[in-house]
Amino acid sequence: MSRTTSAGLLMFRHRNGELEVFLVHPGGPYWEHKDRGAWTVPKGQVEDGEGLLTAAQREFQEETRFLAAPRFLSLRSVRQKSGKTTFVWAFEGDCDPADLVSNTCSIVWPPRSGQEITIPEVDRGGWFSLADARPLIREEQRVLLQRLSGALRANESTISAL
Repeated sequence: MSRTTSAGLLMFRHRNGELEVFLVHPGGPYWEHKDRGAWTVPKGQVEDGEGLLTAAQREFQEETRFLAAPRFLSLRSVRQKSGKTTFVWAFEGDCDPADLVSNTCSIVWPPRSGQEITIPEVDRGGWFSLADARPLIREEQRVLLQRLSGALRANESTISAL
């Protein structure tokens, strides 16, 4: 798969009659003091020969240690500011953000210093109502919140009509 392709999962739940989404905050010193527009769907690069949904499930588990359970709802793709195309699915689930454990990666820090440090890919996660998530999630991923809400409304209408 191309280095310009990634995949991720957006976990959602219904709590007190309100739709909530689980977002993660990137780790490392660059993101340490950024909040608005920094949170993201757990996602990552698709490996050669790996299916998109399989990669999304793997990345979700690597970044959170939580397991994603089917039934997956396609939210299609978004184009990240980096130029990557990220394919995203939603699934209903629940977790305690305090139990999040992320994998780590190495980065050069400070930039151009030649010094490598190890950081968690994700430093925390949290549940947010759609209204609270909008200013926090990366700008190019905001459309995923709209798509999720629309898809869930469409599913409810279909079920009600049966």
